[in-house]
Amino acid sequence: AAFKRRRSVELKHGRVCMAAAMGYITPEYYKFPGYLSPSLGLKFSDVPNGLAALSKVPSLGWVQIVFFAGVIEGAFGFDDYKNGTPGEYGWKVLTSEDPAEKAKKLSAELANGRLAMMAVIGMFFQDGL
Repeated sequence: AAFKRRRSVELKHGRVCMAAAMGYITPEYYKFPGYLSPSLGLKFSDVPNGLAALSKVPSLGWVQIVFFAGVIEGAFGFDDYKNGTPGEYGWKVLTSEDPAEKAKKLSAELANGRLAMMAVIGMFFQDGL
C-alpha cells in the first residue's frame, strides 16, 4: 500500500508539474486579451511572467484557484491508490489494447512527470527564488 500511495503521489505531482511548466512558458508567447480583474482595472497583459505574477493576482483570485483545486482534489484524488491502479481517476487517456504499448506509455508519463518536476524547480531558480 505504501508503494501504491507513493506512486499515486508521484503521478499527481508529475501531472501538476507538466501543467505548471506549460503555464510558466506560455505567457512568454501569449496572454489572454481583456481584464483579469475588471474592478481593479488589471489586464492580463499587465501581469508579469514567472514568480512576479504571484503578487499581482488579486486575493479573491487566489481564493478561486485554491477552491477549484480543492474541489478537484476532493472529487477525484484522495484514495485512488486504494481502489485500483494509482493515477487512474475514471477516464482513460493513456490506453492501448497492447499491454506492452500501454506500459511504454505509462513509463513515458512517469519520466515526463519527473522531468517536469525538475524543470519547474529550475524555472523557479532561474526566476530568482
